[in-house]
Amino acid sequence: MPNETFANITLMGGLGRMIAKRLHPYIRIARFDNPIGSWLLFWPCAWGLSLASVQAQIWPSFYLLSLFGLGAVIMRGAGCVYNDLIDRNFDGQVARTKNRPLPSGQISVLHAWLFLCTLCAIGFIILIQFDIATIALGFMSLALVAIYPFMKRITWWPQFFLGLAFNWGALMGYAAHWGDISMGAIMLYIGGIFWTMGYDTIYAHQDKEDDAILGIKSSARRLGQHSPIALYVFYTLTLFCCGLAIWDGALGAYSWLGLAAAGGHLFWQIRRLDIDNSALCLRLFKSNREFGFLLWLAILVGLF
Repeated sequence: MPNETFANITLMGGLGRMIAKRLHPYIRIARFDNPIGSWLLFWPCAWGLSLASVQAQIWPSFYLLSLFGLGAVIMRGAGCVYNDLIDRNFDGQVARTKNRPLPSGQISVLHAWLFLCTLCAIGFIILIQFDIATIALGFMSLALVAIYPFMKRITWWPQFFLGLAFNWGALMGYAAHWGDISMGAIMLYIGGIFWTMGYDTIYAHQDKEDDAILGIKSSARRLGQHSPIALYVFYTLTLFCCGLAIWDGALGAYSWLGLAAAGGHLFWQIRRLDIDNSALCLRLFKSNREFGFLLWLAILVGLF
């Protein structure tokens, strides 16, 4: 059953509870009550901005970090609404997703589209606070977001397309400081794609039985028992690309030590992984918030 946390608001009495009850399905469809996806969208932005800032020997702008953070929350929410609209017929047949607001009838399709448009309008207001290069990159990312929900019907590797969309912020973050992108920023982006292929493969193991029944494709189904081996490849490539970004930015010894710590966390995930334990897969997936933070620190200590 959905968490009714927001129904406990008492500040406005019965009116407050009524408003909260009406809003709760919208909070759930945008996953505002489950922020892990916002963190995974935000960290590449922070990496790119911080890489550019450290190269300039200054701390990253708190204002720009805040804009990226707010933008990650809003646009991740918009992406979730869009994804649920596209997948609403599938979601109703999957145990983990059948109680989501759209398949359960808590929100109509029309209201979901209107909510999506509202979130995109807010995202646009946030985007135009940046320079022209970052704005252009932001608009370019929309194509990647638009095609992702359809990839699970076409390819065994929808996680690759999720990586293309979710890590675009590495380029935007760098451009927000310099007005262009460097080879280091591109390496962060590519490394992020491999990172996403790893963590979303872990995530997809939760749904592999239902996905098989529905004919939905995923890297978890394609790799099966070979998933841990593939994760070693994905995460090694993640660290290699991030290492190239550190080398390109000439960040120094402390950054290499930080990268080693971040790498230790990734390989800890693989050692702990049991692909048939859905609860553990979810915990390991969520632990990638910590990897994002560790890599961010690895970049920041390049100032010293």
